[in-house]
Amino acid sequence: MKLYVGLDVGLEETSLCIVDGEGLTVREVRVMTEPAAIRSAVEGYADRLDRVGVEASSLGIWLYRELQPAGVPIIVVEARHMRVSLSTMRNKTDRNDARGIAQMMRLGWYRAVHVKNIDMQKMRTLLTSRKLLKRKQSWPRAGPGCLDSAPLDLSGFLPGYAERGALRFCRCVGRA
Repeated sequence: MKLYVGLDVGLEETSLCIVDGEGLTVREVRVMTEPAAIRSAVEGYADRLDRVGVEASSLGIWLYRELQPAGVPIIVVEARHMRVSLSTMRNKTDRNDARGIAQMMRLGWYRAVHVKNIDMQKMRTLLTSRKLLKRKQSWPRAGPGCLDSAPLDLSGFLPGYAERGALRFCRCVGRA
């Protein structure tokens, strides 16, 4: 029989609920918010796990990146959609939220979030920072061409750009 898991993630502890295909609770437990602790909590059920749901957050993304390569069928669920579904519950506790997430996984009432790989996330951060600095270049204290001094070569991140000239990124700190 297939099993479905709901994780309500907190900074210190994560509430974990496992339900079967009929919606009956198989196990409820609180574990440390660590991938190893969560893996060990579902270890005895690993061969029967169909879906493991976690809310989209920075901790949820981290757990996804750690648990998914270990073979856990984890799905990151859109936070707004989950909040609406869980707000109908009478008692809002971590335990009940984990139970509600597990039921959502069982019934398919979720919207999965695409998790970008870590290299693309780093690239996005660099490009966003560059865009911000380009906008700040018009500050009176920042001299013209501030973004071209002290460059950081991004050609390793963007294959194909090396031929046309590497993208340049710099820190514009303390320019007079």
